[in-house]
Amino acid sequence: MRPRAPFLAVALVAAMTTIPPRSAAAQPGPDGFNYDESKVGTYTLPELLVGPDGAAVTTPEGWRTAARPRWLALLEAEAYGRILEPVPVTAEAVERGTGPDGMRRVQARLRLGHGPDAPTTEVLLYLPAADAVPTDHRLPTFLHLNFGGNHAETADPAVRLPRGWVPNGKDTGVTDNTAREASRGTLARRWPVARLVGRGYATATASYADLFPDRADGRPASVLPGMGYAATDAEARPDEPGAIATWAWQLSRILDWLVTLPEIDPRRVIVVGHSRLGKTALWAGAGDERFAMVVSNESGCGGAALERRDFGETVKRITTAFPHWFCPRYAGWADRAAEMPFDQHVLLAMTAPRPLYVASAAEDLWADPRGEFLAAVAAEPAWRLFGRAGLGTDAFPAPDTPVGHSIGYHVRSGAHDIVEWDWERFADFADRALAPRP
Repeated sequence: MRPRAPFLAVALVAAMTTIPPRSAAAQPGPDGFNYDESKVGTYTLPELLVGPDGAAVTTPEGWRTAARPRWLALLEAEAYGRILEPVPVTAEAVERGTGPDGMRRVQARLRLGHGPDAPTTEVLLYLPAADAVPTDHRLPTFLHLNFGGNHAETADPAVRLPRGWVPNGKDTGVTDNTAREASRGTLARRWPVARLVGRGYATATASYADLFPDRADGRPASVLPGMGYAATDAEARPDEPGAIATWAWQLSRILDWLVTLPEIDPRRVIVVGHSRLGKTALWAGAGDERFAMVVSNESGCGGAALERRDFGETVKRITTAFPHWFCPRYAGWADRAAEMPFDQHVLLAMTAPRPLYVASAAEDLWADPRGEFLAAVAAEPAWRLFGRAGLGTDAFPAPDTPVGHSIGYHVRSGAHDIVEWDWERFADFADRALAPRP
């Protein structure tokens, strides 16, 4: 974990990046939301490479000691809330067995903190068969949180059912927030385990509901009150963490366990997230630089998409519908995105110089694919400080055409989802970006 940085008062700086509007045919959307590129207008992004005193940053050391801490503290204070401190992690109820197609399965209940009342998260890990890799080979690993519980991510009958709250869902058939056998494998299309393992990766998942139920009144039932934070939203301080920060903390604690396993390469763990969990993956990668690569899939507003574009979902809409995701202060930027002292290119730049992959879907206008791409373009100067090419282009690519170098991007044909094609592109990028070097 990074050293804790005090909050830095940050003023808007004079040096800015200005992006002109792009003409495009209007597309229908919900009343009150813009889906017309011609209505985006010209906007100005805060300059990325500056320190807390407004001085230009021109070296990797300047990024590490001045610009990055400044932006991270600002994101904590204004958007996601304070990064939660680490706690001891203990693996309980560990099961090792044979999964589908001869893969090795590991299940562990991780107790996060001291004592029998400490919270737990249930982790499911798949590894290649023992005879498929050399005994001393340590595996690159994809880690993601899931929406329906581990049992919904695979048809493997040995995977344990969640014991706590799970979200209701049309796909899983859950209507009373209780996991049942009938949900097993209903979301398996979102996690192509056999393909990833066949490519030489380990892959792990856990339910995002383990530590913070994804509902507006979820804070009292979350881990936050037990960690010294407010028990109710009314009592929460402006910069208190919300669900995204809690889910990011969950990912870091799972990483604490993964790096102790002899099969896992601790230098090549990749954090992946889809939709709201794409926002979470970006924040996890920002706060915990042990993640070797960060992948955001259709994370949209509050994730990879620029807020100043006023396209699709807005800060006002997201903080009204999902106030529990962010720190309380973030709602104050509703209808004031142009005044924010940061934008989402800053969040993307927190991954630098590690590899970053941003993915969109062509029909997912709510998440603003072009805004996600332009944020990646605007974040590229952070990678250039380290002598690394980022996207290498400012031309929005055709659907199903990945681009980039240390920053990867694609816009997939289709709607809001994470599918095998996306995972294959993440693995292609990781093959290049995380290849062992002498």
